[in-house]
Amino acid sequence: MTSAVSFMVSIQDDLRAVETLMRSQADERYPDLQSALDLLLSAGGKRIRPTLTLLAGKMLRAKGEPLLHLAAAIEMLHTATLVHDDLIDGSLLRRGMPTLNSRWSPGATVLTGDYLFARAANLAAQTDSIPVMKLFSETLSIIVGGELTQMFSTRCKADRTNYYQRIYAKTASLFETSAKSAALLCLTSELHTEALRAYGYSVGMAFQIIDDILDYTGEQATLGKPIGSDLRQGLVTLPAIYFAEMHPEHPLTINLIEGNCIQDQDVLDELIGAIRSSKAIQQSHQEAIQFVETALNHLSIFDPCPERLALEELAHHVVDRKF
Repeated sequence: MTSAVSFMVSIQDDLRAVETLMRSQADERYPDLQSALDLLLSAGGKRIRPTLTLLAGKMLRAKGEPLLHLAAAIEMLHTATLVHDDLIDGSLLRRGMPTLNSRWSPGATVLTGDYLFARAANLAAQTDSIPVMKLFSETLSIIVGGELTQMFSTRCKADRTNYYQRIYAKTASLFETSAKSAALLCLTSELHTEALRAYGYSVGMAFQIIDDILDYTGEQATLGKPIGSDLRQGLVTLPAIYFAEMHPEHPLTINLIEGNCIQDQDVLDELIGAIRSSKAIQQSHQEAIQFVETALNHLSIFDPCPERLALEELAHHVVDRKF
């Protein structure tokens, strides 16, 4: 697990308990699955989603054991989606470490991801909350549906509506569930439940926008993939959308406006370089900040407490990330 940042300090013991719960999900009859799970968890990660769940639940005084199982279920679900994502994208590195699909066959990788989905559902069931289990299954459907839509929908086109739908399904839906499901464990009002849902949604949208910015501004060694990897795969993210809107007559932009995929690598490199050096990066970052400001507004209905302060710090951290 990565080093704690300020908003994680108060829940370090809980995060360790979540880690233990996740590691316990491997069946001793299948040592290869144990090895795979150890590999995946040893790769670290930000643990933002379970942190969000734990802080939201503690703010509302959720019971300890169900909350720990919920946080573990959330992170296990996220881990399972990464296994499938890496296989679909052909990624050989994640967080600087070899991905599972770089070591195993496609079939074994898919089955491992499926196993993790099943164990995540088992952890969610241990909350003994039907509303939580229902929300959990709905979120998995949204994530998978989003991946299918991304594979078969129009690619290479600067389309804001499509982009927002895509990043909601890919990322914000699980942030939303991380916050809302914590509220569902508690005897709290619909007003508080909706406020946490909206907070999670807004933080999740900001998180993915920052990820999409880093795809252009990061370094290949850190990212574990080429700069502008999304655009190279035909996925037009917010920086490219802003660039197309600000430079509609630019010869490099015509393809984005018309939805034509660029096959020439030199042209792609030139377009990615133009986006990297343009104001589109700043505009995209400002939009992420706006999502965070919306998230903070939703938190304002809760009484001041250490957990609320930590959730505010978490939101700020999302837009301050460098990797």
